[in-house]
Amino acid sequence: MDRPGDRRLVGRRLRRWGLPALAAAILIQSLGCEPDGAVSPITPLPTLPPPRLAPHVVVSTVSPIPANVLGATVAVRLRFTDSVAVRYGLAGSTLDSTTPAVIPLGDSALVPVFGLLPDTTYALRVVAWGLGQRGGDTLAFRTGPLPSDLPAYAAGGPDPSTGYVVFAAGKYGIVIDNTGRVVWYRQFPYGAGLSFAAPPNGHYVARPLMAEPTDLPVWLEMDPLGTVTRTLECAHGLVSRLHDLILAPDGSYWLMCDDTRLVDLSALGGFASAQVTGTAVQHVSADGALLFEWTPFDHFDIADLDVPSRSGAAVNWTHGNSIDLDADGNLVISFRNLSEVTKIDTRTGKVLWRLGGVRNEFTFADTPAPAFARQHGVRLAVDGGLLLLDNLGDPTVSRAERYDYDPALRAARLLASNEPVPAVTAQLGGSVQELPRGRTLVSYGTGARVEEYDASGHVVWRIEGAPGYIFRAQRIRSLYAPGVGLPR
Repeated sequence: MDRPGDRRLVGRRLRRWGLPALAAAILIQSLGCEPDGAVSPITPLPTLPPPRLAPHVVVSTVSPIPANVLGATVAVRLRFTDSVAVRYGLAGSTLDSTTPAVIPLGDSALVPVFGLLPDTTYALRVVAWGLGQRGGDTLAFRTGPLPSDLPAYAAGGPDPSTGYVVFAAGKYGIVIDNTGRVVWYRQFPYGAGLSFAAPPNGHYVARPLMAEPTDLPVWLEMDPLGTVTRTLECAHGLVSRLHDLILAPDGSYWLMCDDTRLVDLSALGGFASAQVTGTAVQHVSADGALLFEWTPFDHFDIADLDVPSRSGAAVNWTHGNSIDLDADGNLVISFRNLSEVTKIDTRTGKVLWRLGGVRNEFTFADTPAPAFARQHGVRLAVDGGLLLLDNLGDPTVSRAERYDYDPALRAARLLASNEPVPAVTAQLGGSVQELPRGRTLVSYGTGARVEEYDASGHVVWRIEGAPGYIFRAQRIRSLYAPGVGLPR
């Protein structure tokens, strides 16, 4: 046991040895010296975190993206870094562009660079942030030439929305800027199909053509680098339709599927063994389990299809071409061949209402019923309305139309419409996308026209000339996170 005054003696000696007062006090406490001379239990010193150091870029390398010469990836090894980005510009000029920041995984990061020009030399430099900012070495990179069969476009307008436009063209899923320049692309060996889009999760999706007609087609989900992250397909061996899908936040997905059955249509003037195809809808979990299935064979009457369309050996009965989820979690589906929009309960499969077609349940104010025909791209509007491309309601011109509707009263009203000038008719395909500030992006399918309208219905942007058959066009704001935060 220490004698009285030992604590003061130790303190004087420690200070004489040069220890700061605070350090001496901590050491005295650890020795268990108390002012009254008693010995207390030894208290461990607090564990101090290691000193925080400035970020350090160990090494960085740049590589081309195999599927897209208009981009590159910069691989970085670094230390003491919270986030990292790449500044870049034309070789010999100011590095005036910067990628979004990436959070490292451990001591490494992969930073994509998108929207580069073809056949052009760039300078790139990594910038790391942590305790301050630190840059890496300047890297040189030259992009390759564009594929010779990549489509080219020209576009413009007095006031386009910010961002880019996504669609399928030939073998490619492409993204163009507001001048029409292709800024991103992904080639598919046998063709991109008709539907290439950017769902809200920041990826791309496509249902490309297969090598053989007998191959079962599937949807592909791809990250912004064009790398396939998973395949999406219908259960029970049904064929996934190329028109639309929904990716849910929990990783599950909704697909339209071809349900084909042999049906005796002789009583309706058709074949005794007709191959009838109806559009089923399936909800599939992230791990492939079937969660919900609906088929028109359980709810619709094939006699609703017009006589000429049901008279052949193969009958395309409903031709579903778009799906959307309402705020209550139920499905809204467009059936082109029935000229009908239908709402379905996703718990029971019950048909909640039918809008348009021969089974129309709604009264259309100020508009003859049915108000639209052979429609595409049905979407639920933010304000609760309904948007669609009315392909053939007027055979002389196709229109993008917005409807207000009241399911309880079974009442509907045409609120607004946009039509191209000069007029075009979309016999097939087309899409409508609601944009901020009351704007609308419309693709007219086989009418070979893509236009953006402001809230007053004026054309503020278009693809010039005839861009070909664009089944679906969609605006996105970023090449790095396509689709995030935007309506479907």
